[in-house]
Amino acid sequence: MTSVSTSGTFPRPAPRRRGSWLTQFGVVGVAGLLVLAFWVLAAAFGPALLSRSGASGGGEVFAPMSAAHWLGTDYLGRDMLARVIEGARYTVGVALLATVLASGTGTLLALLAAASGRWTDAALSRGLDTLTAIPGKMLALLMVAGFGSSIGMLVVTAAIIYVPGAYRMARSLAININALDYVTVARTRGEGTLYVMLREILPNIAGPMLADLGLRFVYIVLLLASLSFLGLGVQPPSADWGSLVRENIGALADGGASVVVPSMAIASLTIAVNLVIDNLPGRAAREHGAR
Repeated sequence: MTSVSTSGTFPRPAPRRRGSWLTQFGVVGVAGLLVLAFWVLAAAFGPALLSRSGASGGGEVFAPMSAAHWLGTDYLGRDMLARVIEGARYTVGVALLATVLASGTGTLLALLAAASGRWTDAALSRGLDTLTAIPGKMLALLMVAGFGSSIGMLVVTAAIIYVPGAYRMARSLAININALDYVTVARTRGEGTLYVMLREILPNIAGPMLADLGLRFVYIVLLLASLSFLGLGVQPPSADWGSLVRENIGALADGGASVVVPSMAIASLTIAVNLVIDNLPGRAAREHGAR
């Protein structure tokens, strides 16, 4: 009998390379991350650094870009670079606070609905459906017109509008997790509802909910910019990027930087967040695994 050697018939799979988290993001993801980090740092530290950089006005109205004013001036002669950096504090800060509030509330309600049983689930779901039935921008207009357009009211308004979406996303994930064996085992050994919510379900839906949080952030940025463009958002003398576009709309015919730059800032922030979400390391690994 001739012995057949099977060595080499089934080659070993190549070892999986584990790069740094920046390598796993990819070039596009890192680019989005850098743009996002720039705007977050600008919102956090920019206003303090540029508070005295020609923000008081009195210069030439709608002046072009120059060495003195890198992004030109606005309708009152104020330096547009300082105004855009100051606007980042309101655009990024208010949107981030509202996003965390909306996603956090929606996730907690979804965990409660999934872990508590049918009646709690039905009551929460039908109650939040009433908010879903009202168009978001219409509800925002009603709330701002009725209660004013303070920063706190804008945060609460945006959070209320996007709680139902976060709730539905988290609930769909939590319901599936709640039906798994290890959750049943936890209930069998006497663990309470709070334990099941925070220790069994929440860690297993955290990744998808973080990605959903990024999308909610983009939606809220666009919502707040729309309200400010209509004059119902951040009020003067403060300004976010939407109100900067509205204030300097007179320069649109000439393509002035005072109206183009805030629009590009909104676009760059939303695109950067989407690039980061699309290139998250966990998501890329799951897609490659599926293939």
